[in-house]
Amino acid sequence: MNCGNNNDKDSCRCISEILQVINVLQQNAECGDSCLETCDRGFLGCNTTTLGCNTRPVVLYTCAGNGTPWSMPTTRENVVCGDEGVVCSNVFRVEKIDGCCATFRVLAENTDPATSATIPYVATNSFFTMNLNCVCALRCLPDTFVECI
Repeated sequence: MNCGNNNDKDSCRCISEILQVINVLQQNAECGDSCLETCDRGFLGCNTTTLGCNTRPVVLYTCAGNGTPWSMPTTRENVVCGDEGVVCSNVFRVEKIDGCCATFRVLAENTDPATSATIPYVATNSFFTMNLNCVCALRCLPDTFVECI
């Protein structure tokens, strides 16, 4: 894959189509029965929680990332991952797909000991838009419930 090649409109199709499925599922979140745990599974499923699942968290890998997951700050402040004191995450929720562009919400680790076992992530107000031509791999994490979506 030629990262960032805007001349090939089909180069982002496989990632874009999977993210489109995830986005539709999240918009129509209902908890289903067990099935194969693939990224394009046709429903959002729950494990042991009684809450309905509304998010299929994803981890993105870019063409130039050398196997390191893409990471973004959990705040909207003008900061960079790697700077001292900056909290970053590599877990995201797809919010919108437009062709080869996708908008993601950064999810942060839930640090509340009372709920972190059943609700591993919390929503942040940090968003970013990514050219899917630069994404070479997508890893889905177990479906979950994220408050404030």
